Amino acid sequence: MSRIGRKPIAVPPQVKVEVKDGLIHVEGPKGKLDWRCHERMQVDYDANTRQVSVSRKGDERLDRSLHGLTRTLISNMIVGVTEGYEKKLEIHGVGFQVKVQGKQLLIDVGYTGRKEGGQPAEFMIDIPPGITVKVEQPTNPGKFSISGVDKQMVGQFAAEIRALRKPDPYQAKGIRYAGEYIRRKQGKAAVGTGT
Repeated sequence: MSRIGRKPIAVPPQVKVEVKDGLIHVEGPKGKLDWRCHERMQVDYDANTRQVSVSRKGDERLDRSLHGLTRTLISNMIVGVTEGYEKKLEIHGVGFQVKVQGKQLLIDVGYTGRKEGGQPAEFMIDIPPGITVKVEQPTNPGKFSISGVDKQMVGQFAAEIRALRKPDPYQAKGIRYAGEYIRRKQGKAAVGTGT
């Protein structure tokens, strides 16, 4: 039996949970989330004890692997609607900048391509619904945060932005998570001409 999967999930008083035909609906002060669990999982909500329990229908390998996962995903939903999730990112590089315009995130990370009209190339990324982007510092080192109630969506959007220009191991330029350690590499040393 999964040690994580068999632990009941405590539901805070300000959170409303509904389970119907495998569809889990969680609503709290930060927002609401819906998720359909796998058909081989059984999710029950006890309104008296305010606990969600997850059980599996069989004991096959798939059932065992889904058991803990299902419990963790439901727990993440409850944390998301009460506290929310946040990823902090930084942009390092001379001339690099980040800003929010309406529902778009504009990132300039030093690519030299030019758009029509001769303007420098920058990425214009649509901010997905349910995600909030806050810019604390627009230029080097640029600091901004991505927040929302859905842990997977916040993590995915942050990873997509970081992938635009991953940190360079030689000069440490690029987009990185706050506090991320960049393993530096030494550049090529100048070779003497010796006679």
